[in-house]
Amino acid sequence: MRFLLLNQCFYPDVVSTAQHLTDLAQELSERGHEVTVLTSDRGYDDPTKRFPRRESWKGLTILRIPSLSLGKSSKLKRVLSFGSFLVICSFRLVTLHRFDAVIALTSPPLISFLGALFVAAKGGRFCFWVMDLNPDEAIAAGWLKEDSLTARVLQRMLHFSLRRADRTIVLDRFMKKRILEKGIDPDRVSVLPPWSHDDAVKYSVDGRENFRATHNLAEKFVVMYSGNHSPCHPLDTLLNAALDLKTNSEIAFCFVGGGSEQLKVREFVRCHDLDNVSCLPYQPLEKLSASLSAADLHVVVLGEQFTGIVHPCKIYNIMSIGIPMLYIGPAESHIADLGSELGPEQVVSAQHGDHSRVSQLVLYAASLHHGEAGKPQSPAQRFSKHALLPQMLNLIEFTETGMAPIEEAVQNSAKAQ
Repeated sequence: MRFLLLNQCFYPDVVSTAQHLTDLAQELSERGHEVTVLTSDRGYDDPTKRFPRRESWKGLTILRIPSLSLGKSSKLKRVLSFGSFLVICSFRLVTLHRFDAVIALTSPPLISFLGALFVAAKGGRFCFWVMDLNPDEAIAAGWLKEDSLTARVLQRMLHFSLRRADRTIVLDRFMKKRILEKGIDPDRVSVLPPWSHDDAVKYSVDGRENFRATHNLAEKFVVMYSGNHSPCHPLDTLLNAALDLKTNSEIAFCFVGGGSEQLKVREFVRCHDLDNVSCLPYQPLEKLSASLSAADLHVVVLGEQFTGIVHPCKIYNIMSIGIPMLYIGPAESHIADLGSELGPEQVVSAQHGDHSRVSQLVLYAASLHHGEAGKPQSPAQRFSKHALLPQMLNLIEFTETGMAPIEEAVQNSAKAQ
Protein backbone atom coordinates (compact mmCIF):
# COMPACT_ATOMS: atom_id res chain seq x y z
CA MET A 1 0.00 0.00 0.00
CA ARG A 2 0.97 3.62 -0.56
CA PHE A 3 0.74 5.77 2.58
CA LEU A 4 0.93 9.55 2.91
CA LEU A 5 1.68 10.92 6.39
CA LEU A 6 0.90 14.57 7.20
CA ASN A 7 2.36 16.45 10.16
CA GLN A 8 4.48 19.54 10.68
CA CYS A 9 7.02 17.58 12.75
CA PHE A 10 8.99 14.52 11.71
CA TYR A 11 12.51 13.07 11.91
CA PRO A 12 14.99 14.43 12.89
CA ASP A 13 12.84 16.68 15.08
CA VAL A 14 12.60 15.57 18.72
CA VAL A 15 9.12 16.71 19.82
CA SER A 16 6.68 13.95 20.76
CA THR A 17 4.55 13.88 17.60
CA ALA A 18 7.69 13.72 15.45
CA GLN A 19 9.02 10.75 17.39
CA HIS A 20 5.74 8.81 17.34
CA LEU A 21 5.08 9.47 13.65
CA THR A 22 8.66 8.46 12.81
CA ASP A 23 8.16 5.17 14.68
CA LEU A 24 4.99 4.50 12.71
CA ALA A 25 6.53 5.44 9.35
CA GLN A 26 9.51 3.16 9.86
CA GLU A 27 7.31 0.23 10.86
CA LEU A 28 5.05 0.71 7.83
CA SER A 29 8.10 0.77 5.57
CA GLU A 30 9.53 -2.36 7.18
CA ARG A 31 6.22 -4.12 6.51
CA GLY A 32 6.62 -3.44 2.79
CA HIS A 33 4.46 -0.35 2.38
CA GLU A 34 5.49 2.67 0.32
CA VAL A 35 5.57 5.65 2.68
CA THR A 36 5.72 9.37 1.85
CA VAL A 37 5.87 12.02 4.58
CA LEU A 38 4.90 15.65 4.00
CA THR A 39 6.34 17.82 6.77
CA SER A 40 8.17 21.06 7.59
CA ASP A 41 11.76 21.90 6.71
CA ARG A 42 12.22 23.65 10.09
CA GLY A 43 12.61 22.42 13.64
CA TYR A 44 9.36 22.83 15.56
CA ASP A 45 10.82 24.24 18.77
CA ASP A 46 13.96 25.65 17.16
CA PRO A 47 13.02 26.96 13.70
CA THR A 48 16.63 27.97 13.04
CA LYS A 49 17.28 24.27 12.40
CA ARG A 50 16.73 23.51 8.72
CA PHE A 51 16.34 20.08 7.15
CA PRO A 52 16.74 18.94 3.52
CA ARG A 53 13.68 19.70 1.35
CA ARG A 54 13.66 16.16 -0.01
CA GLU A 55 15.24 13.12 1.60
CA SER A 56 15.20 9.35 1.28
CA TRP A 57 15.71 7.87 4.74
CA LYS A 58 15.32 4.24 5.79
CA GLY A 59 13.06 3.50 2.85
CA LEU A 60 10.89 6.59 3.41
CA THR A 61 10.37 9.53 1.08
CA ILE A 62 10.37 12.75 3.10
CA LEU A 63 9.07 15.90 1.43
CA ARG A 64 9.71 19.04 3.49
CA ILE A 65 8.08 22.36 2.76
CA PRO A 66 9.00 25.91 3.81
CA SER A 67 6.88 28.20 5.96
CA LEU A 68 7.12 31.40 7.94
CA SER A 69 9.03 31.27 11.21
CA LEU A 70 7.83 34.19 13.32
CA GLY A 71 8.26 32.56 16.71
CA LYS A 72 5.73 31.91 19.48
CA SER A 73 5.86 35.20 21.34
CA SER A 74 2.29 36.13 20.35
CA LYS A 75 -0.87 34.41 19.16
CA LEU A 76 -0.75 36.37 15.90
CA LYS A 77 2.77 35.19 15.09
CA ARG A 78 1.80 31.59 15.84
CA VAL A 79 -1.29 31.83 13.65
CA LEU A 80 0.68 33.35 10.76
CA SER A 81 3.37 30.68 11.02
CA PHE A 82 0.85 27.84 11.16
CA GLY A 83 -1.22 29.43 8.41
CA SER A 84 1.74 29.76 6.06
CA PHE A 85 2.54 26.07 6.54
CA LEU A 86 -1.06 25.07 5.80
CA VAL A 87 -1.21 27.23 2.66
CA ILE A 88 2.04 25.88 1.23
CA CYS A 89 1.06 22.35 2.24
CA SER A 90 -2.22 22.77 0.32
CA PHE A 91 -0.36 23.70 -2.88
CA ARG A 92 2.06 20.81 -2.41
CA LEU A 93 -0.78 18.33 -1.96
CA VAL A 94 -2.28 19.42 -5.28
CA THR A 95 0.85 18.13 -7.02
CA LEU A 96 0.70 14.67 -5.42
CA HIS A 97 -1.06 11.65 -6.85
CA ARG A 98 -3.59 9.45 -5.08
CA PHE A 99 -2.47 7.37 -2.08
CA ASP A 100 -4.16 4.27 -0.73
CA ALA A 101 -4.28 5.80 2.73
CA VAL A 102 -3.61 9.22 4.24
CA ILE A 103 -2.77 9.62 7.93
CA ALA A 104 -2.97 13.12 9.41
CA LEU A 105 -1.95 14.21 12.89
CA THR A 106 -2.71 17.56 14.52
CA SER A 107 0.32 19.77 13.98
CA PRO A 108 -0.36 22.42 12.92
CA PRO A 109 -3.96 22.50 14.15
CA LEU A 110 -6.44 21.17 11.59
CA ILE A 111 -3.92 19.83 9.11
CA SER A 112 -6.39 16.93 9.21
CA PHE A 113 -8.76 19.11 7.18
CA LEU A 114 -6.24 19.13 4.31
CA GLY A 115 -5.86 15.35 4.57
CA ALA A 116 -9.63 14.88 4.45
CA LEU A 117 -9.94 17.21 1.45
CA PHE A 118 -7.12 15.41 -0.35
CA VAL A 119 -8.86 12.04 0.10
CA ALA A 120 -12.22 13.51 -0.93
CA ALA A 121 -10.66 14.84 -4.13
CA LYS A 122 -8.31 12.01 -5.07
CA GLY A 123 -9.67 8.94 -3.29
CA GLY A 124 -8.21 6.52 -0.81
CA ARG A 125 -8.80 6.02 2.91
CA PHE A 126 -8.32 8.62 5.62
CA CYS A 127 -7.07 8.08 9.17
CA PHE A 128 -7.12 10.92 11.73
CA TRP A 129 -4.62 10.46 14.59
CA VAL A 130 -5.76 13.00 17.20
CA MET A 131 -2.81 14.05 19.34
CA ASP A 132 -4.68 17.09 20.62
CA LEU A 133 -8.08 18.53 19.82
CA ASN A 134 -8.49 21.91 18.13
CA PRO A 135 -10.23 24.32 18.10
CA ASP A 136 -11.35 22.94 21.49
CA GLU A 137 -7.86 23.61 22.84
CA ALA A 138 -7.83 27.22 21.65
CA ILE A 139 -11.28 27.80 23.18
CA ALA A 140 -10.29 26.20 26.51
CA ALA A 141 -7.12 28.31 26.59
CA GLY A 142 -9.14 31.49 26.02
CA TRP A 143 -7.54 32.20 22.65
CA LEU A 144 -10.89 31.90 20.87
CA LYS A 145 -14.42 32.72 21.96
CA GLU A 146 -16.63 29.67 21.55
CA ASP A 147 -19.38 31.61 19.76
CA SER A 148 -17.04 33.56 17.46
CA LEU A 149 -17.17 33.19 13.69
CA THR A 150 -13.59 31.89 13.64
CA ALA A 151 -14.39 29.20 16.21
CA ARG A 152 -17.50 28.12 14.30
CA VAL A 153 -15.54 27.85 11.03
CA LEU A 154 -12.77 25.85 12.69
CA GLN A 155 -15.31 23.54 14.34
CA ARG A 156 -16.82 22.85 10.92
CA MET A 157 -13.37 22.01 9.58
CA LEU A 158 -12.82 19.62 12.49
CA HIS A 159 -16.22 18.01 11.96
CA PHE A 160 -15.43 17.51 8.28
CA SER A 161 -12.18 15.75 9.20
CA LEU A 162 -13.93 13.53 11.74
CA ARG A 163 -16.84 12.65 9.46
CA ARG A 164 -14.54 11.92 6.54
CA ALA A 165 -12.18 9.71 8.58
CA ASP A 166 -12.47 5.97 8.08
CA ARG A 167 -10.69 5.64 11.41
CA THR A 168 -10.16 8.24 14.14
CA ILE A 169 -7.58 7.30 16.76
CA VAL A 170 -7.70 9.14 20.09
CA LEU A 171 -5.39 8.89 23.09
CA ASP A 172 -7.73 8.33 26.03
CA ARG A 173 -11.35 7.75 27.03
CA PHE A 174 -11.92 11.43 27.80
CA MET A 175 -10.85 12.45 24.29
CA LYS A 176 -13.13 9.80 22.81
CA LYS A 177 -16.05 11.14 24.84
CA ARG A 178 -15.48 14.65 23.50
CA ILE A 179 -15.42 13.40 19.92
CA LEU A 180 -18.52 11.25 20.31
CA GLU A 181 -20.32 14.30 21.70
CA LYS A 182 -19.71 15.90 18.30
CA GLY A 183 -21.94 13.25 16.73
CA ILE A 184 -19.24 10.97 15.31
CA ASP A 185 -19.95 7.27 14.74
CA PRO A 186 -18.43 5.42 17.73
CA ASP A 187 -17.57 2.41 15.54
CA ARG A 188 -15.02 4.59 13.73
CA VAL A 189 -13.32 5.91 16.86
CA SER A 190 -10.65 3.86 18.65
CA VAL A 191 -8.68 4.59 21.81
CA LEU A 192 -4.96 3.92 21.63
CA PRO A 193 -2.53 5.76 23.94
CA PRO A 194 0.86 6.88 22.63
CA TRP A 195 3.64 4.42 23.33
CA SER A 196 6.77 4.85 25.39
CA HIS A 197 10.11 4.69 23.60
CA ASP A 198 11.16 1.74 25.72
CA ASP A 199 13.49 0.44 23.02
CA ALA A 200 15.57 3.60 23.42
CA VAL A 201 14.61 4.95 26.86
CA LYS A 202 15.64 2.99 29.94
CA TYR A 203 16.90 3.79 33.41
CA SER A 204 20.61 4.56 33.08
CA VAL A 205 22.87 4.77 36.13
CA ASP A 206 25.80 6.16 34.12
CA GLY A 207 23.56 8.51 32.18
CA ARG A 208 21.99 9.75 35.42
CA GLU A 209 25.35 10.49 37.01
CA ASN A 210 26.78 12.16 33.90
CA PHE A 211 23.69 14.34 33.34
CA ARG A 212 23.58 15.43 36.98
CA ALA A 213 27.30 16.21 37.01
CA THR A 214 27.12 18.16 33.74
CA HIS A 215 24.23 20.35 34.97
CA ASN A 216 25.35 20.85 38.56
CA LEU A 217 22.67 18.57 39.99
CA ALA A 218 24.92 16.07 41.78
CA GLU A 219 24.00 15.45 45.43
CA LYS A 220 20.63 17.18 44.89
CA PHE A 221 17.10 15.85 45.08
CA VAL A 222 16.00 16.70 41.54
CA VAL A 223 12.41 17.61 40.73
CA MET A 224 12.04 17.53 36.93
CA TYR A 225 9.44 18.77 34.49
CA SER A 226 10.37 17.39 31.07
CA GLY A 227 8.31 18.17 27.98
CA ASN A 228 6.28 20.87 26.30
CA HIS A 229 6.02 24.20 28.15
CA SER A 230 2.52 25.13 27.05
CA PRO A 231 -0.51 27.00 28.43
CA CYS A 232 -2.19 23.57 28.41
CA HIS A 233 0.34 22.50 31.05
CA PRO A 234 0.48 25.55 33.36
CA LEU A 235 3.64 25.58 35.45
CA ASP A 236 2.79 28.40 37.89
CA THR A 237 2.09 26.07 40.82
CA LEU A 238 5.36 24.21 40.36
CA LEU A 239 7.30 27.46 40.00
CA ASN A 240 5.78 28.85 43.19
CA ALA A 241 6.74 25.63 44.98
CA ALA A 242 10.31 26.20 43.78
CA LEU A 243 10.05 29.71 45.22
CA ASP A 244 8.79 28.26 48.53
CA LEU A 245 11.82 25.97 48.67
CA LYS A 246 14.31 28.57 47.48
CA THR A 247 16.42 28.35 50.63
CA ASN A 248 16.57 24.53 50.66
CA SER A 249 19.97 23.84 49.15
CA GLU A 250 19.30 20.10 48.89
CA ILE A 251 16.46 20.39 46.35
CA ALA A 252 16.81 21.46 42.71
CA PHE A 253 14.08 22.01 40.09
CA CYS A 254 14.91 21.24 36.47
CA PHE A 255 12.72 22.28 33.52
CA VAL A 256 13.64 20.42 30.35
CA GLY A 257 11.99 21.01 26.97
CA GLY A 258 10.58 23.96 25.09
CA GLY A 259 7.45 25.69 23.98
CA SER A 260 5.76 29.06 24.20
CA GLU A 261 5.80 29.17 28.02
CA GLN A 262 9.50 28.48 28.50
CA LEU A 263 10.27 32.20 28.33
CA LYS A 264 7.83 32.74 31.22
CA VAL A 265 9.65 30.11 33.25
CA ARG A 266 12.98 31.78 32.60
CA GLU A 267 11.52 35.20 33.45
CA PHE A 268 10.06 33.87 36.72
CA VAL A 269 13.47 32.44 37.64
CA ARG A 270 15.17 35.74 36.82
CA CYS A 271 12.65 37.93 38.67
CA HIS A 272 12.83 35.85 41.84
CA ASP A 273 16.56 35.15 41.57
CA LEU A 274 16.06 31.41 41.90
CA ASP A 275 19.35 29.55 41.89
CA ASN A 276 17.52 26.27 42.62
CA VAL A 277 15.97 26.19 39.12
CA SER A 278 17.65 25.26 35.84
CA CYS A 279 16.15 25.38 32.33
CA LEU A 280 17.38 23.08 29.57
CA PRO A 281 16.30 22.50 25.97
CA TYR A 282 14.61 19.40 24.55
CA GLN A 283 16.91 16.39 24.74
CA PRO A 284 17.39 14.20 21.63
CA LEU A 285 16.12 10.64 21.88
CA GLU A 286 19.62 9.23 22.35
CA LYS A 287 20.04 11.40 25.49
CA LEU A 288 16.55 10.97 26.88
CA SER A 289 17.44 8.00 29.08
CA ALA A 290 20.11 10.09 30.80
CA SER A 291 17.94 13.17 31.33
CA LEU A 292 14.87 11.28 32.58
CA SER A 293 17.01 9.04 34.82
CA ALA A 294 18.55 12.14 36.40
CA ALA A 295 15.31 13.03 38.18
CA ASP A 296 14.27 11.86 41.64
CA LEU A 297 10.70 13.09 41.19
CA HIS A 298 9.07 13.74 37.81
CA VAL A 299 6.25 16.25 37.43
CA VAL A 300 3.31 15.78 35.04
CA VAL A 301 0.98 18.76 34.58
CA LEU A 302 -2.43 19.07 32.93
CA GLY A 303 -4.42 22.30 32.78
CA GLU A 304 -7.78 22.28 34.55
CA GLN A 305 -9.81 22.78 31.36
CA PHE A 306 -7.84 20.41 29.11
CA THR A 307 -9.01 16.92 30.05
CA GLY A 308 -9.83 15.12 26.82
CA ILE A 309 -8.22 17.87 24.74
CA VAL A 310 -4.50 17.23 25.32
CA HIS A 311 -2.72 14.16 26.62
CA PRO A 312 0.65 14.36 28.44
CA CYS A 313 2.60 11.69 26.54
CA LYS A 314 5.61 12.11 28.83
CA ILE A 315 4.07 9.86 31.48
CA TYR A 316 4.78 6.67 29.51
CA ASN A 317 8.53 7.22 29.28
CA ILE A 318 8.54 8.16 32.96
CA MET A 319 6.74 4.92 33.80
CA SER A 320 9.29 2.92 31.83
CA ILE A 321 12.11 4.65 33.72
CA GLY A 322 10.41 3.86 37.04
CA ILE A 323 10.81 7.16 38.91
CA PRO A 324 7.95 8.47 41.13
CA MET A 325 5.70 11.21 39.79
CA LEU A 326 3.94 14.29 41.07
CA TYR A 327 0.75 15.06 39.13
CA ILE A 328 -0.65 18.60 39.15
CA GLY A 329 -4.05 18.76 37.49
CA PRO A 330 -7.75 17.91 37.57
CA ALA A 331 -8.97 14.89 39.51
CA GLU A 332 -10.81 13.59 36.43
CA SER A 333 -8.23 12.79 33.74
CA HIS A 334 -6.31 9.95 32.14
CA ILE A 335 -3.30 10.81 34.31
CA ALA A 336 -5.46 10.55 37.43
CA ASP A 337 -6.69 7.15 36.21
CA LEU A 338 -3.12 5.92 35.90
CA GLY A 339 -2.24 7.42 39.25
CA SER A 340 -5.03 5.41 40.91
CA GLU A 341 -3.68 2.27 39.28
CA LEU A 342 -0.06 2.90 40.24
CA GLY A 343 -0.84 3.88 43.82
CA PRO A 344 0.44 6.65 46.12
CA GLU A 345 3.95 5.20 46.35
CA GLN A 346 4.46 6.01 42.68
CA VAL A 347 2.10 8.95 42.03
CA VAL A 348 1.10 11.80 44.33
CA SER A 349 -1.16 14.63 43.23
CA ALA A 350 -2.07 18.23 43.88
CA GLN A 351 -4.47 20.80 42.48
CA HIS A 352 -3.42 23.88 40.54
CA GLY A 353 -2.79 26.82 42.84
CA ASP A 354 -1.94 24.69 45.86
CA HIS A 355 1.80 25.32 45.79
CA SER A 356 2.06 24.72 49.54
CA ARG A 357 0.91 21.12 49.07
CA VAL A 358 3.34 20.70 46.16
CA SER A 359 6.16 21.96 48.38
CA GLN A 360 5.14 19.54 51.14
CA LEU A 361 4.96 16.63 48.71
CA VAL A 362 8.44 17.45 47.35
CA LEU A 363 9.86 17.59 50.88
CA TYR A 364 8.17 14.32 51.79
CA ALA A 365 9.46 12.59 48.64
CA ALA A 366 12.95 13.90 49.38
CA SER A 367 12.79 12.53 52.93
CA LEU A 368 12.00 9.04 51.59
CA HIS A 369 14.59 9.09 48.83
CA HIS A 370 17.62 6.84 49.13
CA GLY A 371 19.02 7.16 45.60
CA GLU A 372 17.83 3.71 44.54
CA ALA A 373 17.74 2.73 40.87
CA GLY A 374 14.54 3.14 38.91
CA LYS A 375 12.31 0.15 38.36
CA PRO A 376 9.77 0.13 35.49
CA GLN A 377 6.30 0.43 36.97
CA SER A 378 3.92 -2.49 36.54
CA PRO A 379 1.68 -1.02 33.79
CA ALA A 380 4.67 0.24 31.78
CA GLN A 381 4.85 -2.84 29.55
CA ARG A 382 1.24 -2.30 28.51
CA PHE A 383 2.16 1.09 27.11
CA SER A 384 5.40 0.05 25.46
CA LYS A 385 6.16 0.52 21.80
CA HIS A 386 6.35 -3.26 21.45
CA ALA A 387 2.77 -3.59 22.74
CA LEU A 388 1.05 -0.59 21.15
CA LEU A 389 2.67 -0.09 17.73
CA PRO A 390 1.28 -3.41 16.36
CA GLN A 391 -2.18 -2.34 17.53
CA MET A 392 -1.73 0.96 15.70
CA LEU A 393 -0.87 -0.92 12.52
CA ASN A 394 -4.01 -3.04 12.88
CA LEU A 395 -6.06 0.14 13.02
CA ILE A 396 -4.56 1.87 9.99
CA GLU A 397 -3.73 -0.88 7.51
CA PHE A 398 -6.54 -1.12 5.01
CA THR A 399 -7.48 -3.96 2.66
CA GLU A 400 -9.03 -3.56 -0.75
CA THR A 401 -12.44 -4.31 0.75
CA GLY A 402 -12.13 -2.16 3.84
CA MET A 403 -10.18 -1.95 7.03
CA ALA A 404 -7.98 -4.75 8.27
CA PRO A 405 -9.40 -6.63 11.25
CA ILE A 406 -11.07 -3.70 12.97
CA GLU A 407 -12.92 -5.69 15.63
CA GLU A 408 -9.70 -7.28 16.79
CA ALA A 409 -7.89 -3.95 16.73
CA VAL A 410 -10.58 -2.20 18.72
CA GLN A 411 -10.50 -4.93 21.31
CA ASN A 412 -6.74 -4.73 21.55
CA SER A 413 -6.76 -0.96 21.94
CA ALA A 414 -9.44 -1.21 24.61
CA LYS A 415 -7.19 -3.53 26.60
CA ALA A 416 -4.60 -0.78 26.70
CA GLN A 417 -6.90 1.33 28.88
